[in-house]
Parts: sequence; C-alpha cells; structure tokens
Amino acid sequence: MEVVTNTDTPATAPAIPAGYMADAKGRLVPEALVKPTDKLQDQLVRKLMGYADDLSAQVARFKAHTFDDVGAFLALLAEQYQDTRGGQKGNMTLTSFDGTMKVQVAVADHMTFGPELQIAKNLIDACIADWSTGANDNIRALVEHAFRVDQEGQVSRDAIFALRRVAIEDERWKQAMAAIADSVRIEGTKSYVRFYRRPSPDAAWKAVTIDLASA
Repeated sequence: MEVVTNTDTPATAPAIPAGYMADAKGRLVPEALVKPTDKLQDQLVRKLMGYADDLSAQVARFKAHTFDDVGAFLALLAEQYQDTRGGQKGNMTLTSFDGTMKVQVAVADHMTFGPELQIAKNLIDACIADWSTGANDNIRALVEHAFRVDQEGQVSRDAIFALRRVAIEDERWKQAMAAIADSVRIEGTKSYVRFYRRPSPDAAWKAVTIDLASA
C-alpha cells in the first residue's frame, strides 16, 4: 500500500476571547448562545483533528525515514558492487530473507500532454472521415475512448498510447502519431512505497494497509 502524506500547513487561527466561539463567518458568538449539540460537535471534530494531525505527521516522518533507509542501502550496494539495485528510475523490490515480507519502491513520471495532442486529434479525425466505412468504425471507437476526458479534464494516457500501437499506413495517421509523441510532457516524478507480507513463502502477498480508505 502506498504511503500518502498531507503536506498542507493549517493556517493559524486568531485568538478567541474567553466565553466566545467563532462561527464559520468569523463572528464571535457567546458560548451561552451556542446549542449544546453544536458545542459537542465542535469538541469532537477538534479532538479527532488533533489525532489526525499527529498521525499525518507520523506517516510523513515514516515515509521520509523509509526513503532515507532505502537510499542508504542502495549506497551500500553501490559501494560494494559498483552498481545499483533496481531500474533506471529507481523501481525496486526488497524482500526479507525468509520471503514473507517485501517493500516495493516505485518512481512514476507525472505526465501531461501539450497542444500537439489537439493537432493529432484533427489529423486522426480527417483520416477517419476519408476512410470507407467498416474497419474504421472500430478505429473511431478507439479514438473516441482515447480522447474522452475525465472529471478533471484529463485524457487517458494509456488510451492515447494505445493508438500508437495501431499500424496504419496513411501518412496523416503517421503524422498524428508523431504529434502524440511530441505532445508528451514530463513535469516531474512521484515516489511510492508499498508494503506486503504473507504467512509463508508459498502464500499470496497481502498489502499492509496504511491509509484510512483501505483500513
């Protein structure tokens, strides 16, 4: 299970005079005028948020220590073997000696598409419009799926790249595939670490849950 941390720093709230509570609009309300259930709800939320803040900080420290420890191990291997463990991007799997625990580290590119992608879409649409009906209907469905945006307005990276695996000799199609390649933008990378365990070496791996959604 990947470790996810929250790096947002809560803003410092202004001091509230004794005997008052601030409402959502920042107005000071005498505590005597606040309903008991609202007071209890406020106390509950503040109590739980205190636990959540502490846990978030603990997970952040754990993530940092994990990558520091893995980095130290890689440095030791590099010194001993003049090489590194894992792929070019740092992807690797570390396993306990008895085969019952493993830690997976992955570094993934954060990829977006530039304006060339729209040019590719125009070229593809022109191809499909000129081709005879039949086989191009399947291509049209593939294209519509590839360029369909999600709720965040993003297209599917896998679906876009699937178009490049379709071998078509039309010169406009080839130009469109080149435009897709040129549209790729690598804006950064993100590191993930996941933990697994199993009761015996021949059993299935089970992820160690660290986030609330999967607990």
